[in-house]
Amino acid sequence: MGSQEKPVEKIVVRGLEGVVAAETSISYVDGVHGRLYYQGYDIHDIAEQISFIECIFLLWNGRLPNRRECDEMRNAIVGEMKLPDAVLELLKASPEKSHPMAVLRTAVSLLSCFDPDADDTTPSANYRKAKRLAGQIPTIIAHLHRLRNGLPLLTPRPELGLSANFLHMLTGNIPDELEKRAMDILMILHADHGLNASTFAARVICSTLSDMHSAVTGAIGALKGPLHGGANEKVMGMLHEINHIDRIQEYIEGMLENKKRIMGFGHRVYRTEDPRAKHLRKYSELLCEKTSQKHLFEMSHRIEKIVFEQKGIYPNVDFYSATVQHALGIPAAYFTTIFVASRTPGWLAHIIEQYSDNRLIRPTSKYTGEMGIPFVPLGKRG
Repeated sequence: MGSQEKPVEKIVVRGLEGVVAAETSISYVDGVHGRLYYQGYDIHDIAEQISFIECIFLLWNGRLPNRRECDEMRNAIVGEMKLPDAVLELLKASPEKSHPMAVLRTAVSLLSCFDPDADDTTPSANYRKAKRLAGQIPTIIAHLHRLRNGLPLLTPRPELGLSANFLHMLTGNIPDELEKRAMDILMILHADHGLNASTFAARVICSTLSDMHSAVTGAIGALKGPLHGGANEKVMGMLHEINHIDRIQEYIEGMLENKKRIMGFGHRVYRTEDPRAKHLRKYSELLCEKTSQKHLFEMSHRIEKIVFEQKGIYPNVDFYSATVQHALGIPAAYFTTIFVASRTPGWLAHIIEQYSDNRLIRPTSKYTGEMGIPFVPLGKRG
């Protein structure tokens, strides 16, 4: 190409904001009105009425299950919670200082080596793999935590659902009714959220007709970033740093004056309250009261009021999920992995949908470099 030729001028949309890259029936985020829909259902109508298993069935099938289908789905996924021995050995061998998200990402990649349907992308094989991944990922997280703390590994209990088993296998406690409901709510509210960064990453990967495990591994890598899934861990760190409700005003005002980001506030899409925050606020209060940690909820609520009064910014899903998880006995280092376990069914729904009507996702870019630079052989370069 000659030195005078220039590339065709293109419009750049930074962050792809507002660009429609896919059609989906799985979920819809109405940022203007603060609404979230799963397969047509308003999240406010179903969040406290269904189980996480029902939510998974809805995302994968486009409808809510009947009781028989719900029981079959629960038994199938809970029955897939056992890990291959090699994956367990990987968890044992992982460096103690490595972040749980890094270990989880690697373990999910290794799972593909032991899945009999690994490279089969037919609908029936994808459905089988989806059930395995939905069950195995919570087990990886629970086992990693317990191995690092010298605690015995636990197996799922048939009478518990997926989210309750996850909490039991992680903490070692049989959850009571409030804890079961809170864990279900937490996982339901994180299950899907439109074409977010990790979901888009998963769809890009499987659009090449790569395998499901690769797509989920890539999605975990995207969620690992603090601008996507790592905010709730930082929210808990902020609460511990403030340490007392009397220090909140000074702390938050100092953050705002120095133009520092307050984690857990604001959202790329919502222009009003994140609908998920409403439900988590309720369970944060209930659980903090139950565990004699009411001060954490009061601190959170006070921060919410100050930030809204001064900046008009609402909390997002990460803000109250931090205290919900803390009160459930989940260590802060594992908060983002809980997000992974919750979002996996949503990723899987999008992967299956992408396979069903696939076109390789291949955007273009605006070239900003020079063109036609004369070549100089190695021996003549100064």
